[in-house]
Formats: sequence, structure tokens, C-alpha cells
Amino acid sequence: MALTKNPNVLKWLDEMVALTTPDKIVWIDGSEEQLKGLRAEAIATGEMEELNQEKLPGCLLHRTLPSDVARVESRTFICSRNKEDAGPTNNWEDPKVMYEKLGKLYNGVMKGRTMYVIPYSMGPIGSPFSKVGVELTDSIYVVLNMDIMTRMGAQAFENLGDTSNDFVRGLHSKANVDENERYIVHFPEDNTIWSINSAYGGNVLLGKKCFALRIASYQGKNEGWMAEHMLILGIENPKGEVKYITAAFPSACGKTNLAMLIPPEIYKKKGYKVWTVGDDIAWMRIGPDGRLWAINPENGFFGVAPGTNEKSNPNALASTRKNTIFTNVCHNLDDNTVWWEGLDKNPPKHAIDWKGQPWDGSVSTEKGAHPNSRFTAPAINCPCISDKFNDPQGVPISAIIFGGRRAKTAPLVYQARDWEHGVFVGSIMASETTAAASGAVGVVRRDPMAMLPFCGYHMGDYFQHWLDMGKELGGKAPKIFNVNWFRTDDEGHFIWPGFGDNMRVLMWVLDRCEGKAEAVETPIGYEPKPEDINLEGLDIDLDTLKGLLDVDKGLWKEDASGIEEFYQKFGSKLPKELKAELETLKKNLD
Repeated sequence: MALTKNPNVLKWLDEMVALTTPDKIVWIDGSEEQLKGLRAEAIATGEMEELNQEKLPGCLLHRTLPSDVARVESRTFICSRNKEDAGPTNNWEDPKVMYEKLGKLYNGVMKGRTMYVIPYSMGPIGSPFSKVGVELTDSIYVVLNMDIMTRMGAQAFENLGDTSNDFVRGLHSKANVDENERYIVHFPEDNTIWSINSAYGGNVLLGKKCFALRIASYQGKNEGWMAEHMLILGIENPKGEVKYITAAFPSACGKTNLAMLIPPEIYKKKGYKVWTVGDDIAWMRIGPDGRLWAINPENGFFGVAPGTNEKSNPNALASTRKNTIFTNVCHNLDDNTVWWEGLDKNPPKHAIDWKGQPWDGSVSTEKGAHPNSRFTAPAINCPCISDKFNDPQGVPISAIIFGGRRAKTAPLVYQARDWEHGVFVGSIMASETTAAASGAVGVVRRDPMAMLPFCGYHMGDYFQHWLDMGKELGGKAPKIFNVNWFRTDDEGHFIWPGFGDNMRVLMWVLDRCEGKAEAVETPIGYEPKPEDINLEGLDIDLDTLKGLLDVDKGLWKEDASGIEEFYQKFGSKLPKELKAELETLKKNLD
């Protein structure tokens, strides 16, 4: 039975049913009874395996095909009516052409299958920030993951009401999981996402990157808000006051780790606490008080398993102990639990690897878990989840942090001079690949605001939207910073300890936001005085810290020419303010 009377939803559903011709239609109401039935069905067909219910209550294991283990950027499209609107960083196709092409693939694709109709809310039910999506899928795996990752079920329609047309239409079919016919396609002007021939999370949980970033970034530009690839964390001082920070990092830069940071002893003893609001995505709006407020539109964590362990991220690991879905990890047959590289030093002797083959943990070339294997865990499981996690108003943001992985160029931390300079700092974000053996520094990969694969429109317009938001925020704009935990010595070893000790840098950031700390002006922005970063209990002296804050003008001049080259991509759409910031940087370096 339909869960809504909304004619826009029902009309679209009828069209999609006519196209895909499922044998049966099931509306997902989000009830535990219905979910229990679906879990049992998935276990019975072998699509999922039930894990040890004493050690991992409510946990399931799933494997995808070896050709379907990650997001595929080459098969991901932004289909705007105007090619220019997709910009130089996205794959574009004419919507008419793409609808016709995919229409043939979807034609009758659900014959003999069940179509699940999933209503879901991105963001808390009843929040003015939240948006509604409906995903149609032929995959139980998708239903069970969307239950963890979103507020799924009948209640999602509360935000939509009976007449609104403001919902994202998602159509997904596993089809034959044919990698040559795999498409993840966004039609921003139609509020529509079509995904076919994949069964892997990032391509099929359409609330994730597809809606929460690609479609939402386009909506945000048109409606005056921001959808960003950012964590949100709160730092509580001993008086019980909490200040919130958002931060954007490209992959493999410790984002989840920072989101779930455990304070070092010196702060813990004094009563400081860190709270996680979000690990991946922030939707930000200007509140009635003129400040920037953020929510995490998601309801769970879709985390990379390998490397997650008791030392690197105990809070993330704790989040996976119940009601979690593991995808493409190693199955330990001795006690029916899971294992992955980097979990501990005891690989199981008697296991099934991520491809479904027997695996004995001996030093073989084959990994037990795929490097991009995942856990989908309810955020509520996280020991440091913020009490504002479900707050419909979100949290007020004091600072925005950008970061990358640079061996020598970027200092440990610096502050942008103002909002425009901060947008420049975000637009030039980069990580470099390092060839550890030869100590050679590899390629610099620019990833503005960590949004390169996720911006649903022209990135030049995206930079302009950031600048416009800053004008609107005026004096109430958060301060913008850049961090780099990855400076190395001449042997290629990291100098800064990272992990929980990153809080020492965050404390200076917050002190700057509150006017409590001084700074030194450099050619690239404001830096801390070395004595203003608390080194108590660290194996680092003031001279080492001075080195971490060093700005090498020669390296920055090289970087400036790299920025210039990167900016050429955006042609006439590059905002003049960013051009001016680049000229200022070059002048300062002379």
C-alpha cells in the first residue's frame, strides 16, 4: 500500500514501474518487522551472511562482484541541459541522449524481481535543512544499507507533505552488474539520479554522494545554502561550552579519524571532550542569527574498514560492534566474525576472503579484505556521537578547515586572512603521492574543497557560490584555516604525531576564532607563534615545531605556477577574486 498521497511521487512511480516492469512492488515503511523479514530473506538467498550474533549482534556480511568494488568516476555523469553548466571537471552528456540510452537498459530490467520503494530523509525529520528522496531499487542490500545511512521509512514523507514536488527521484537496478553498461547519472535540473549495473554502496545508496553532494550542491547553489564534503566535530571545554568545526580533506588524509578524535591526556585530564556530529558530509545554511549552521544529512557511517583498529580509530571500530553491514571484508570462519588488513596482527587461519575464496592468512599476495571494503554502521553506535546529532537546527560553525597531504610545502597550520583568501585556500587544496622508497615527491593532485568528484555543476560557479555565501555572512563568517599533518623529514618520516594530537592544533584554531591567540603574518597567511601550540607530553621540541611551520618560498613559487595551470581549466568562470588572490600570493613570495 502506498505510504503517501503525494501525486508527484505516485505519478513518477507509475512511470518507473511501466519502464522497469517489476513483478512486485514493496513500499518500505521502515518498521523493524518489515526489516527483519528482508534480512531473513537476504540470508536465505545467500545475498547476505549472518555473523556471530553473540559477538556481533545484528551484523551481516555481504560481497560484491570483484568488478564492482568502488565508485567509478569514469561512469559517473552530470547531465545538465547546457554542457557548460557541468563544467570541465565532470563527465557530461545531453540529458535527452542519456535518458534514451539508459531507458533501453532499464526497459523491463526488474521483470521477475521486486521493486522496493524507499522514502528517506537526508537530515533529521522535521528539520528545515532536511530534504526528501525516494529510491526505487531491486536490491535488498540497498534497502538495509539505506536504513542505516538515512532516516528511512514512512516518516520521511512528513517533510514532503501531500503536494510538494521537491524530492529527489532515484532509480537503481543491479541489472546484470555488467561493468561495461554501468552508469551513475545525475540530472540536476530534474532532481533525478539513475544508477544501473552496480551493486556497490557508493554507486547504489543514492542518498550518499549522489544526492547529499552532487544533487544537493546544485540545490544549495540555487537555494542559497551549501552541501560540502566535510566532517563536523564539537570541542567541549571544561566549562561545558562546545564550539563546532567543519573540515574538508581528500581521501586518505585522516578525515574519519579527526571526526572521532580522542583528546590527548593533557586535555582529557582537564575535562575536554570531542563530539562527532558528522564524518563525511555537512549541509550548511545561514541561521536567523546570521551565523553559519550545519547538519550532517546522514544517519550512519559508510567507512573504509582496512586500517581501522583499536589504535587508529577506536570510536569507529566501536561503531561497528552491532547492527552493522560489512561489505567485502574477510570472513573469519573460526568464530564467524570479520577481519581486515590493519585490524590486528592476527589474520585468521581459517577464513573466506572478500572474493569468496578460502584464505588462510599466510603471507600471500591476495589480501583477505578488499582495500576499499566497507562497514555501514549506525551513527548512534559511536561512543562520541554528539547530543546535537538529531538537532533539527544543527550546530553553529566557528571554523572551517581545509587540509591535504603535502610532504614539504604546506605548514602544519595557517589561517586565511579573510573569507575570500579562505576560498582561495580551499580552491588550491592538494595531496601528493609520495614514492617512499626513493623519497621522491610524486604528483600533486588538486582537489578543491575535497569536492572534485562530487560537485554537481561547474566548479567555477561553485567557487563563486562560496564567495557569495561569504558576502552574505559578512562579519559573522567562520574563520578559515588550512592544516597539513603530513610534513616529512628527509628520510620520508612524518614529523607531526597526528591522530589525537591534532587537537593541539585545533585548540589554536579555536583560540584564534575567539581572539585569544596571537599570530604571525607570513606570505601565505597567519601562523601560530610556535609557543602557542601546546607541546606538553609530546616528543617534539620548539625547533621541530618551527620547522613544521616553515614557509619555503621556493616551493611555494613552484606551487603558485601549479595553481595557475590548474585555474586555466575554469576559463572565464574563474572568479576574479581568486585570480587576485593568486597574484597576491605571488607578490608576497617575491
